[in-house]
Amino acid sequence: MSESNSNFMSYEREPAKRVFAAELREASKTFKDTEDEKSPLYVLLPTGERCNRVLLTGTITQKDKLGDQNVLYRARISDPTGLFFVTAGSYQPEAMHQLAKIDPEMPVFVAVIGKPSVYTSPDGKVLTSVRAESVLVVDQETRDLWILDAARATLDRVDASSAETSDADVLLARETYRFGPEHWRRMVYDALSRMMSI
Repeated sequence: MSESNSNFMSYEREPAKRVFAAELREASKTFKDTEDEKSPLYVLLPTGERCNRVLLTGTITQKDKLGDQNVLYRARISDPTGLFFVTAGSYQPEAMHQLAKIDPEMPVFVAVIGKPSVYTSPDGKVLTSVRAESVLVVDQETRDLWILDAARATLDRVDASSAETSDADVLLARETYRFGPEHWRRMVYDALSRMMSI
């Protein structure tokens, strides 16, 4: 088997990280491991872990269709910590068609798998969004289970970032981001409290 075939066959999709909106919104650092154009672009989360794909769940609160030829949908999805900004266009036809079918006038829970994207505007404002790969309408139980999974994953990242470590991603997150572990712990507890009160 040729080397290019073995590389192709060994391709593994990055696992989707469970991330709350408040943390993803703060993420601004992007990087690649290699100069190879096929190397994944990572977003460094403030809790010290890199991600190339995310799984989010929340209530769709707004959806806009842009363009007629090259259609792009933009949506806002709310979780207990804030808003995710999600896009789906012709390069993600499955996600675009799934998003097109959802009526934002009837609030529904959705689960989205996608790639985080960081954009810096000319005036220096950082905007983080998710380019959807898949969008699925889910029930409240699924949304609540996602909140529990995201809480557990976030606390695991916070614990790892609080420990003495030489992990390069954790050290870079400490240098890059303004909020420390206690901020993210409080965010998780607030999210769980909001879920319990609904």
